[in-house]
Amino acid sequence: MKKLWKQALMGLAVVGMTTAMPYVGWAADKDIVILHTNDIHCGVNDNLGFATVAQIKKDMLQKTPYVALVDAGDAIQGAPIGKLSQGEAVVNIMNAVKYDFAIPGNHEFDYGMNRFLELAKKQKCGYYSANIMNLQTNKQLLPAYKIMQFDDTKVAFIGVTTPGTLVSSTPTFFQDGKGNYIYGFSEDASGEKLYRQLQKNINSARENGADYVFLVGHLGINGSIEQWNSINVAANTHGVDAVIDGHSHEKIQGKYVKNYLGRDVLIAQTGTKLKTVGQVVIGTDGKLTSTLLQKDVGDDAKVQKVISREIAKYEPLLKQPVGEALVQLRSNDPKTGERLVRNAECSLADFVTDAYKAVLDCDVVLTNGGSIRNEIKTGVVTYNDLLEAFPFGNMCAVIEASGQQILDALETGASHYPDEFGGFFQVSGMQYTIDSSIPSHVVLDDKGNFAKVDGAYRVTNVLVGGEPLDVNKIYRVGGTTYMLKEGGDGMVMFKGCKLLKDGELSDVDAILEYLQNHIDAKIGEQYANPYGEGRIIIK
Repeated sequence: MKKLWKQALMGLAVVGMTTAMPYVGWAADKDIVILHTNDIHCGVNDNLGFATVAQIKKDMLQKTPYVALVDAGDAIQGAPIGKLSQGEAVVNIMNAVKYDFAIPGNHEFDYGMNRFLELAKKQKCGYYSANIMNLQTNKQLLPAYKIMQFDDTKVAFIGVTTPGTLVSSTPTFFQDGKGNYIYGFSEDASGEKLYRQLQKNINSARENGADYVFLVGHLGINGSIEQWNSINVAANTHGVDAVIDGHSHEKIQGKYVKNYLGRDVLIAQTGTKLKTVGQVVIGTDGKLTSTLLQKDVGDDAKVQKVISREIAKYEPLLKQPVGEALVQLRSNDPKTGERLVRNAECSLADFVTDAYKAVLDCDVVLTNGGSIRNEIKTGVVTYNDLLEAFPFGNMCAVIEASGQQILDALETGASHYPDEFGGFFQVSGMQYTIDSSIPSHVVLDDKGNFAKVDGAYRVTNVLVGGEPLDVNKIYRVGGTTYMLKEGGDGMVMFKGCKLLKDGELSDVDAILEYLQNHIDAKIGEQYANPYGEGRIIIK
């Protein structure tokens, strides 16, 4: 039997929202554990991996019979296994892991709306989202929520997908042949449309007996569109106990914000690529606690077999040639064998930044040296060769940034020189000089993020397209979301920049596009110099 632990009357009139019914929070006779993942991006064996997620769930069920495993979106895209199967391989693995609830992130639509609807039928736990609307019928495209019962306690999971999906995925996927939108995401400039749509479903879940309500959202915080981020969704609704979040690839063990009526709402997120698994516990005292699990507890053998079987289906494709390297693309010094890419220019970095610039159609490209992990040898180049050189599955982005922000980024990247730094910037469309006689004056905050430059810059003579960098001019900057959106390596000077392209291609997909459709599938003599063509000059 469950026990009463708190009672809160929520029958208050809220301007612009449906009045919520009174609700009561209860606790079961044992802990209720919600395990959660987000932004897996086809990382089926990355970090903890899906087989470990399955084992974590099995182990938890030995401690309490009340366990749910939920995913907050962007699982089926981001690596060849997703691309080659159009998402089906990852759905098959999720079914083997036995997810209980899943929502579509913006990248679940990257294979088209029709394909998503096919996959939704294959996903055994179903896909849920309260705010994706069929504009022709004015009805929700998917079920909004699912109520699970643990002992006598009912927990509702309500899905929500960022309205930014309309632009971060392919807009035509949501249009008819004449360019008219036939699907929407409850979007408007203020966010009110989304808040009202969610509140309606929160109220419905409460009226249907939910003792706890969790939003499972692909919303994000840092770098996400402000009116639709998880903080503002929590702040402009009521009746939600916690938001299990995704989209911004942040590790958030437990952040509390106030809802519309001043009550605390827990927000949690696990990062990306299964670096952690989230765990929210509703204790027997009714209190919520949140942790991020990082320990590898071993693999579920049956799930690992499913993963191996799915990978084997596409292994022949991974071995297929995608081009030819007439020269070796270097990330190491051929004279010493020491790594170049984290403190000097190299030919592989020139190649990949040129690929981004051509495919993303931007003014300049900034790429962190730490994202490059192998070399590409002379001869036939396979898809797998590209994956080994670029193993992270980083997603590409284009932002609008000022010349000053670009200069600050280059200065931060050069701050460790001559020591190695993963945030050292390789570039295309530009040139810059590092004067190593000038000490670094980059100031970092207590978390290691860029704060300011307090003194002379050691980065000088920055040229864009052969012209001096204008610190007041706005440029189109291409690269990966890790640096340009997520503040990777402390590059928070780009926080808040307007996103022109967000996660439309993975790094490997962009490189493949460049190789096959821009340079006739041949990596030629322009990349013969292992030390690059002089884009980064060291004084």
